[in-house]
Amino acid sequence: MKWRILNVEPAGYSDEARAILGGLGEVVERPSGRRELLELVPRFDVLIVRLAHQLDREMLDAGQRLKAIVTATTGLDHIDTGYAQSRGIAVLSLKGEREFLEGISATAEHTWALLLALVRRVPEAFASVRMGQWHRDAFRGRTLAGLRLGLVGLGRIGRTVARYGMTFGMRVAAYDPQAAHWPPEVERRGSVAELLAQTDVLSLHLPLEEATRGYIGEEALRLLPRGTVLVNTARGELVEEAALAAALASGHLAGAAVDVLCHEREPGLRGESPLLAYARNHENLIITPHIGGATVEAMAATELFMAKKLAEFLSGRTKSETGNEELNA
Repeated sequence: MKWRILNVEPAGYSDEARAILGGLGEVVERPSGRRELLELVPRFDVLIVRLAHQLDREMLDAGQRLKAIVTATTGLDHIDTGYAQSRGIAVLSLKGEREFLEGISATAEHTWALLLALVRRVPEAFASVRMGQWHRDAFRGRTLAGLRLGLVGLGRIGRTVARYGMTFGMRVAAYDPQAAHWPPEVERRGSVAELLAQTDVLSLHLPLEEATRGYIGEEALRLLPRGTVLVNTARGELVEEAALAAALASGHLAGAAVDVLCHEREPGLRGESPLLAYARNHENLIITPHIGGATVEAMAATELFMAKKLAEFLSGRTKSETGNEELNA
């Protein structure tokens, strides 16, 4: 059986993954906005996305032929997975693929890139040099060695960030009541409040769930010692953006660096972000466009893994449908 596969985010897609997809059926690669995707998706069996689209009920209803959605991500907040399941649409992702993911360090590396850029004031120093200036004393940063690194979430990425912190001579502690593995060098905190009160650098590594939405709000930020910096490479909705902007404006937080925003897939709402408004006129906030996992190596590896996962899934579908045809013959 030849399947119709639509890849709506094909830029830089792995050639090896493309070869596997091509062997499964007809592959159409077409970058699309939401309106065009709503018109295209009814004609396809498989939809491949990254993070640009919100696959809500309207989109899933439009995908009348969809058998599978493929996303090379661990987070699934861009897909209404419950409704997809009710429609008989499989969501194939990296969630739970622990053995494979242990070799993917891109997001942890970006966490560290943001932290270093923030505490060493790299963006504004470079901007000054580009303007022809050379003011060494204007950009004094902070030394990480000896500072307290607090991690909310000690899963795969959190553990890697913890290891980087120890390499830099930081004192590392974490709060995660569900952690499957706890490195002996990482201090265990009994509550998030205890962690926040003893942290100089706070880094978030939580999945987005109803229980974690707005996890870091005004009350949590108030618990942080004055002068703390915050890094978020997980999901924007973990943080109350207005509260974070206010903590930065008041000077309670020395700085923040985020790779994610609330409503980042909705341009109109994203444009109203208090963090974007604050960053336009302040240098102690760095924002990048959700590029944590976006390295050449990581994306090629995950796309190839997901192409193989799709091939296995469709092989099972083909055998099942062939068997049903034989039974009904």
